[in-house]
Amino acid sequence: MIAAPIIITADEINCLIYSYFQDAGFNHSAFALRNEGRLQNSPYFQKHIPRGELVDLLSKALLYLEVESHWRADSLTTNCKAGFSLLEPHVCSLEEPAEKLPPASDAQMEIGDLGSISMSGVPSSISTITATQMYATSQGKVPLPTRNGPQSTTGKTRESAISKDSTPLHEQVLKAQNQSLVPGLDVNVKRKTSPVPIDGHVEKRARHMSTDMDVDAVSESPGDQTTDPRVVLLLSGHKTEVFVCSFNPKMHNLLASGSKDGVVNVWDLPDTPPLNSPEFAEAPGEPVALENVSKVTQGDLTSLDWNPEGTLLAIGSYDSILRVCTNKGAIYFSHPQHQKGPIFAARFSKNGAWLVTASLDGTTCLWDVKEKRLHKQYRCHKDCCLDVEWLNDDTFASAGADMRIFIMRVDEDESIKTLNGHKDEINQIRVNPSGTRLASCSDDGTAYIWKVDNISRASETIPGLSASEHGVVLKGHNHSVSTVGWCIDHPAGTNELIATSSFDGTARLWDSVTGECLNVFRDHKGPLYSLTFSPDGKFIATGSGDGWLHIYHTRSYERVWSWFAGSGNKPGVFEIDWQQDESVNRIAMALECRQVAVLDVNKLDFLRPALQNGVGVRPTARIEGARV
Repeated sequence: MIAAPIIITADEINCLIYSYFQDAGFNHSAFALRNEGRLQNSPYFQKHIPRGELVDLLSKALLYLEVESHWRADSLTTNCKAGFSLLEPHVCSLEEPAEKLPPASDAQMEIGDLGSISMSGVPSSISTITATQMYATSQGKVPLPTRNGPQSTTGKTRESAISKDSTPLHEQVLKAQNQSLVPGLDVNVKRKTSPVPIDGHVEKRARHMSTDMDVDAVSESPGDQTTDPRVVLLLSGHKTEVFVCSFNPKMHNLLASGSKDGVVNVWDLPDTPPLNSPEFAEAPGEPVALENVSKVTQGDLTSLDWNPEGTLLAIGSYDSILRVCTNKGAIYFSHPQHQKGPIFAARFSKNGAWLVTASLDGTTCLWDVKEKRLHKQYRCHKDCCLDVEWLNDDTFASAGADMRIFIMRVDEDESIKTLNGHKDEINQIRVNPSGTRLASCSDDGTAYIWKVDNISRASETIPGLSASEHGVVLKGHNHSVSTVGWCIDHPAGTNELIATSSFDGTARLWDSVTGECLNVFRDHKGPLYSLTFSPDGKFIATGSGDGWLHIYHTRSYERVWSWFAGSGNKPGVFEIDWQQDESVNRIAMALECRQVAVLDVNKLDFLRPALQNGVGVRPTARIEGARV
């Protein structure tokens, strides 16, 4: 029997490369290839090409090369320790290959971050990890490794000039940032990066170009001239950018933080001083580093979530392995079920019995926490799953790059409802405090509010119902909406408030029932990465790639306080967690400058009248230069 011919056409190769360019964020190159190759006329152009398909095919080619090189069963090929490369010939060797340093000429090249795959040992397992890293570029959950451009040699001179300026610090730094960046807000980055001037289509990846320069070197400080800098405690226990942080819900002195290199630290913070004490919070001791967290080159941490009892911490990582640790730092259980992609979110159920994870592999996994095992794996999404949220103890929602939201129950094998409406990837979903409405935000620039209070009844009568109905559509942002949050402060006779933040550099406060935009917060000069309400709902905190934390009053819309994380190449505020309990009121920030910041809110003069009286901040408390 004659074997079927193997046919590879230039058209297929061009479409694969075009897909790779889009996945990697090389949108100018993709546009040029599409037009010069006239790909729109190709029969393959409309074909769905899975993310990372080119890398997966090349990885399989390397596996074939390994078989071709090692088909002889002699001692040399059996014990060969030399790796395989796409561009270098393989020579069998019994010696471990020496680690190669990148040439000096490559140190400034952004493309070097995406352009190599090393394989040794068992190539299939390593290629899986590397491939997912390569095509995760468009998913925007954590950034790829970056190489910074040349450092500015004029930082000290500029700092001196700023220090002598009588202009308020907030305005000085914003002015300095505007001078060092292209005019207007940079909207060409989609996730966790300092503002950098990049032309072209948006990306969801932190990225520094070789031409980047430091903005003026101003150290961490409040945005006003009166607040004592000691209100913010800086924790220096990470060696790379800190992406996530989370306070323990029961043991309030415990704070977990995770960084780009896969390190998870648990800090035991000292008790905060009394409200009227002149003392400031003391620095904690060395953090506890959790065991067996990712050791791969790119083990970026994407998610930290405590169970309701505060005894377990679920960790999502780019190495695709789920890890659940105790609050003492020991591994409770781990599992590599998501073998084909990073874990973007891990959430405990409200009763702590279940854990659900979302992955780039397009699946959602439900875990039995007590039994330490996989309960179900749902394969509803046609593209990667980006976020999950529990609606109640046995019902949860998942959202993905396929623009859909699925509602699942722990006792059902398939989704019980599908929510359609968004026109682009859904970045985040959050349920309101009563569990009756679900908010979602998307790259299409909108946020939707869905009614989910009758999901169980609908599932019993019309299983698998595909629903396009939604209560409210929030329109106003002119770029991707990255985060959404509900306000718990809901006085009788008023509508629930909801806030959104966007890569257009603004945050918005909305009436969740009427869809009216109540206020636009425009103080940031970079994409917003984080937004959270205070647990009592009286304030909103926002963090951005411009290095600023801003705190606003929910009802008066006034900006009541600001803090700058320090300039340089990496000033970004990546995540914010706000803790309130009895006398404790503090904010934790995950910073791009490799530190964790802890703000003692009780020490802020601008917030103290509101905290003591439960009313809005006095007009005289407004920061100089503030804009509303």
